[in-house]
Amino acid sequence: AAERGPGAAYHMFVLMEDVLEKLKLLSYEEEALRRHNMRPLSRHYFALPTNPGEQFFMFCTLAAWLITKAGRAFEQPQEYDDPNAVISKILSEVRSFGRPVDFPPSKLKAGYGEQACYVLDCLAEEALKYTGFSWKRPVYPTEELEEEEITEDDAELTLNKLEEEAVEEESDNEENFIDLNVLKAQTYKSDLSDSVKQEEILESTTDAAEWNLEVERVLPQLKVTVRTDNKDWRIHVDQMHQHKDGIESALKETKGYLDKLQNEISRTLEKIHSREKYINNQLEPLVQEYRSAQALLSEAKEKYQEGSGGVTERIKVLSEVTEVLERVKQEMEEKGSSMTDGAPLVKIKQALTKLKQETLQMDIRIGVMEHTLLQSKLKEKSNMTRDMHATVIPETTVGVY
Repeated sequence: AAERGPGAAYHMFVLMEDVLEKLKLLSYEEEALRRHNMRPLSRHYFALPTNPGEQFFMFCTLAAWLITKAGRAFEQPQEYDDPNAVISKILSEVRSFGRPVDFPPSKLKAGYGEQACYVLDCLAEEALKYTGFSWKRPVYPTEELEEEEITEDDAELTLNKLEEEAVEEESDNEENFIDLNVLKAQTYKSDLSDSVKQEEILESTTDAAEWNLEVERVLPQLKVTVRTDNKDWRIHVDQMHQHKDGIESALKETKGYLDKLQNEISRTLEKIHSREKYINNQLEPLVQEYRSAQALLSEAKEKYQEGSGGVTERIKVLSEVTEVLERVKQEMEEKGSSMTDGAPLVKIKQALTKLKQETLQMDIRIGVMEHTLLQSKLKEKSNMTRDMHATVIPETTVGVY
């Protein structure tokens, strides 16, 4: 804002006023606001923060309506929609119209500001172009002359107006101090001048044709126009008297019709009351039967509620029993499946065969070891017997033992 100039902070207000004028040209009150039951916008609705949630919903609603007004298909946003998705759709439509968008989408989440006014202004211009609206030069009304506006009624002076002017002149003259000597001198001079003029008039030398021409030339300037003031209390009083006479004359005519209508209404009311009494007398036994049936119905409802309470308790017990039964069934199935399953038996047989093979191998090894041990024992025994029968014991054998 500082780079653009000191008036940039107030640019949004001017832009908002332009947007409001364009919306009025598009008749947004009849087509958009009445459909959603909303109030009309003020001059600074989107320029100042008042209620961000309401402003954002109003912004989305108007933007969607302007896009559809510009000839594009756009779904009407709802209150529970994702705001980021709605903003992205609106900005994509603005870009598709060839309008630059050099601000982040988060600026539009608040629902007010220069960016919101800019988006609405762009969409309103596109809608006006699509509808064929074109701006034209203003046509100023021609000013009529005062002479044409003057009517015969205005040229007439009323007696009340002249009396008021006379009273005002007298009050103005009373404010000034009057000198008697000066007044006498003025009256004397006026008397002399009047006598001189009278003598001159008696000997007139003017031409009648020139006099008539002069009268025709000066006649428009001599017209006195008195315009009626609507604030005058006399006019209001006259209007009150006229309205009073009109009301009295209309009341005389309508009073007879109202009296007739009142008589007819009273007669119909009396007929209705008599018919009601007759119907009540005729339907009294049926009403008694209905009351007795209603009492029986209430007793049956109480019994049903009591029975339904016992049924609910038994249903709870039944649900608990069924739960226990299902648990037992699951345990039985698990045990049955474990008993019928032959996999453990096969494993046991495989382990037994493996043990038999291992025992055979061990037996063979044991036999081999016993055979070698027996051979060693027999060899030692033969050596001992040989040594015992020998006469000379060699030295090598002595060392061994």
